[in-house]
Amino acid sequence: MALRERLRTWKRIFCWLILLALGLLGLLQYGLPIVRHLEALIPMGVCPSARMALLRDNFTGLLNPWARPDVLTCTSWGAPIIWDGTFDPAAAQQKALQQNLTIGLTVFAVGRYLEKYLARFLETAERHFMLGQPVVYYVFTERPAAVPRVVLAPGRRLRVERVARERRWQDVSMQRMHTLHEALGGLLGREAHFVLCMDVDQHFRGDFGPEVLAESVAQLHAWHYHWPRRLLPYERDARSAAALAPGDGDFYYHSAVFGGSVAALRGLTAHCARGLQRDRERGLEARWHDESHLNKFFWLHKPAKVLSPEFCWSPEIGHRAEIRQPRLLWAPKEYAALRD
Repeated sequence: MALRERLRTWKRIFCWLILLALGLLGLLQYGLPIVRHLEALIPMGVCPSARMALLRDNFTGLLNPWARPDVLTCTSWGAPIIWDGTFDPAAAQQKALQQNLTIGLTVFAVGRYLEKYLARFLETAERHFMLGQPVVYYVFTERPAAVPRVVLAPGRRLRVERVARERRWQDVSMQRMHTLHEALGGLLGREAHFVLCMDVDQHFRGDFGPEVLAESVAQLHAWHYHWPRRLLPYERDARSAAALAPGDGDFYYHSAVFGGSVAALRGLTAHCARGLQRDRERGLEARWHDESHLNKFFWLHKPAKVLSPEFCWSPEIGHRAEIRQPRLLWAPKEYAALRD
């Protein structure tokens, strides 16, 4: 009897622990501020000294990961994670100028997103994005005539490409990879050496320069960079082309910012477009649409450079000591007003 009673007691304790864990996870998922503050206490890990000494980049020269002992500054495969203080922006600017590079920046402005966000995105890009570098902006929209006129600095151009208006916002998101793949195989791919692809519902706050360039570039998701891997919101339905098995995955990457060389992006967009099409044929839709497929790609093909959350930050998260210099800020999400 005593053994049976002890088992019942342990069973009750175990159930309460499970409920507590689920409750905390739910609070974390829905952004309760106090839980977000506690989340910042989860360590990100430490870059091994031997690997830190070797961190070098074609656009920044020798990196200084020791300048940021408070954060993780490299990946397990030896790619740098770029934080404020780990690079010399003047050296990055000079190296890019020496290579005579043209940088492409793509953005989709469809439906109400065009009026709400595009003007501020482009105006702030002119103040902060790749200053002093040749830049070509590619705006994809179903209403080219409604694209705002923005005064551009010398050597910077704006091209507008017409796209079809999809029935659902999810389809706009998922069709993006196919559209980008075609554009990279056309004029965009001939004009630009490196391309960054961004969401329109954000604006530049700080300098966003050549330190972000690499053969392939991924962005740490601001809401998930402290989370343990087993809690990251990867696609887990094994039927989906975007699925990651339990235990797979490195970081959770945000589809609001990704980029690389034209050739590397052609490979990325082709992979994601194929996966999205395969899911569509099977009647499936990944949990986070094209972002789920992007995360699958970067699990299979590790990015050459990872950008810290400073390069794409959400003010809703609140203050974080490690976020010293936000470069790109999310706009408040107004899905009910903007999505049909």
